[in-house]
Amino acid sequence: MSHDALITSLEDWIIDQALGTPNIVSMFRDVCETLYSIGVPVSRSMLSWPTLHPLIEVEAAMWRRGQTVVLEQFAHRDQKSDEWNLSTFKHLVDSGSSVLRRRLSGQGALTDFPLLEKLAADGFTDYLAMMTRFDSASTQPVGKKAGILISWTSNRAGGFTDSDIQALRRIQRGFAVACRTAIQASITTNITETYLGKHAGREVLAGNIRRGDGATTSAVILYSDLRGSSTLAETMPADAYLSLLNDFFDCTAGSAIEAGGEVLDFIGDAVLAIFPLGDDAECPDAIRAANVAVRDTILRHQAVNMRRRNKGLPEFQFGLSASLGEVMFGNIGVPSRLSFSVVGPAVNAAARIEDLTKELRTPALATDAVASFDPQNWESIGPHHLKGMEHPVELFRWRTGEIKRAAVA
Repeated sequence: MSHDALITSLEDWIIDQALGTPNIVSMFRDVCETLYSIGVPVSRSMLSWPTLHPLIEVEAAMWRRGQTVVLEQFAHRDQKSDEWNLSTFKHLVDSGSSVLRRRLSGQGALTDFPLLEKLAADGFTDYLAMMTRFDSASTQPVGKKAGILISWTSNRAGGFTDSDIQALRRIQRGFAVACRTAIQASITTNITETYLGKHAGREVLAGNIRRGDGATTSAVILYSDLRGSSTLAETMPADAYLSLLNDFFDCTAGSAIEAGGEVLDFIGDAVLAIFPLGDDAECPDAIRAANVAVRDTILRHQAVNMRRRNKGLPEFQFGLSASLGEVMFGNIGVPSRLSFSVVGPAVNAAARIEDLTKELRTPALATDAVASFDPQNWESIGPHHLKGMEHPVELFRWRTGEIKRAAVA
């Protein structure tokens, strides 16, 4: 039985999706359910695609008739799992083939992969895996092609007919186009948010990419600097120093991000992060979140240094400042090379407050506007002059001893 008319209608729908902003998982679900409804006996299907993300290498969606689609994400690994190494998908990738067909029951049945043995035992009768390739230098090493992999499985007696397979090949080709649209959009978002931060990335993708684009906003500024970095860099092997530097960033930038802040820049061995207050300058949420970040930075630092000490690795120290002020948030640089960051007197003041942590022998300093939201963990050390500022600023030192959690929860 031919599915031509109904498959053409489904292809048109897929094209409409590709011209919009498709969500791969929901689109995959709709395609599978539509195929089944028009008579193509698909009862299980798996879709896999590569991505470009600092943590995730591959994503996959599993559809089973009558069940919710399940999304899985697979982290980067130096060594691939046995499940992947023995899979039909890896065979397609390595062999350069685009189709693998296996009957799972009856005459001519062949279960030469572990997955196929399991599917046959579960009552499935036919298996078809296809790879649709497309050029995508951003997701694969030079010389390789990215694409999507889909397996289509049936439990109908006799499995897929020739007409069924023709329909699946047609649909997968059009579906790959829509997937490519979604994959590239996801990669673009991943890259901008990874290198610019979520807020800055959204601003850039929204079209604010001209020099001077931006706005003035009130924000809590966190500025942190690694102490003795020059000596460490000169006395440690390069890989050991980079490992230490990443431990420092995990403590400082990692805490800021988890608390809801925006890391704008890694300035050599320093971190610049902000917690925008939004339209309501009196809103305390951002200030409380910044205090959480400071607390967690100090807790992480203690844990990391203990781990490094137990491994015989050099420990590290840093200074951290937390202040509130008005900043200019936007594009700076030259027209062909821009940075989305913050500038202004408040940023300069934050760097100068951090510099005082060395002289005052404390890991963290804050201004009254920040410290007042967590009085259990900050204590006043009186007014101090900051270079370039006319009036002294009252500063608060992080209290030593047990950290009080309830104050900023």
